[in-house]
This record gives sequence, C-alpha cells and structure tokens, in this order.
Amino acid sequence: MSVTKHLATFGGGCFWCLEAVFQRLKGVEKVVSGYAGGNKTNPSYEEICTGSTNHAEVVQITFDPQTVAYKQLLNVFFHIHDPTTKDRQGADIGTQYRSVIFYHDSVQQKEAEMFKAHLIDENVYKDPIVTEILPIENHPFYSAEEYHQNYFNTHPNQGYCSTIVKSKVDKFMAKFSDLLKNQI
Repeated sequence: MSVTKHLATFGGGCFWCLEAVFQRLKGVEKVVSGYAGGNKTNPSYEEICTGSTNHAEVVQITFDPQTVAYKQLLNVFFHIHDPTTKDRQGADIGTQYRSVIFYHDSVQQKEAEMFKAHLIDENVYKDPIVTEILPIENHPFYSAEEYHQNYFNTHPNQGYCSTIVKSKVDKFMAKFSDLLKNQI
C-alpha cells in the first residue's frame, strides 16, 4: 500500500537554515530550497535579493503525514526562527527573509492559523507574531538554483554555515531529539 506524501512550504529567513533542520526530521523525505510569494515567474537568487520580486526564501518539504504530522512541522518551524521580526532573521534583512507559511490546502490553513493563535494566546513571544499565512496556489514555488540545494550538508565549513546554520541545527537537535532521523 502506498502512502500519500504531503507538501509543506515555509519561509523563515535563509533557506539554508530551514533546509538543514527539516532534512533531519523523521518523516521528511525531501527538502527543496526555493522562492515563493513574489510577482515574477521563475526568479533568480540575484533578483530576489534586490527585494523587487517580493519573493521569500522558502523550503518545500515532502513529508509522510503518518510519520510526522503537519502540526509537528509547524512546531519545529516556529521554534527555529523568530516569527516576530518583520522582513529579517538576525543579520539577514529584506522581504526575502520574512516569516511565512504557504498552505497547500484548507486543512493546513486551519492548522497554521490555529497554531499561530495558540502561540499568541499563550504569550510564547513577547513581541507580536508577524508570520504570514498564504495560499501556495496564489504564490507559486520555484526551486532555487542547484548550488543552493543541500547547502549546509555540502558546505559545513563555509562561514555562514559553521556559525549561523549550525547553531540552528544544534538548537533543533537539542529541542526535538525525539523527532530526529537516525542518519541524513
């Protein structure tokens, strides 16, 4: 019996950070870095960096919902970036680094809205959550250039990776050790 795979699409700063974390999560079969939410077909990295296309750096995650629930993906997403900073994550500044969830169906929309509302109700963050929740069908996903794919795993000693990405991966692994794959 084949299991239906689902997609999730999140933007929360540099896609290298999100990709590296979600690749280590049980039930995640594939993570593709890319762009969504903008107004240009098939943008390049250079174009999105100008801010003129309005795309966010995102990851599109293929996952097995019988192994990892969408709500668990949301939990990881909200814990590995700061959802209270508009158009930035740390030193990365610009609309391409905004916090955004692109839902693939009405179930994901409802779960994302409920999860965000719960965080707000529980005062998890001292500042307001600015994460956008938008339909993917109105904001198509475009794969990033090949050199961006699997970046942390192939460039662990690159400066940004060894400091910024590694710290996010370490934080994820400590907090969500029960959700880790055995090997990536």
